[in-house]
Amino acid sequence: MAVYVDSEEILWRGKLWCHLAADTLDELHAFASKLGLRRSWFQSRGYPHYDVTVSVRQRALQLGAIDADRETIVDRCKKLKTELRQQEQLQQPLAFA
Repeated sequence: MAVYVDSEEILWRGKLWCHLAADTLDELHAFASKLGLRRSWFQSRGYPHYDVTVSVRQRALQLGAIDADRETIVDRCKKLKTELRQQEQLQQPLAFA
């Protein structure tokens, strides 16, 4: 299991932002918590991930995150999306006809 962070450095609201992803949702949320990120900052629409500033990216790398390219981040996020959908399906109440 691993956590990944890219170096996209997308300018938004005056800061440069990158993406944090992982092999599993549990690992992603646990690592985000270590970084001091709020669970409410989790981006669950589209590709599941956390947006992090460049300074948080540096802390993530110091804590063991892998410096990843765009292709790796997208691949991990696709897998996280599948996992998220499975979790959501398990949480839905059964419909009786």
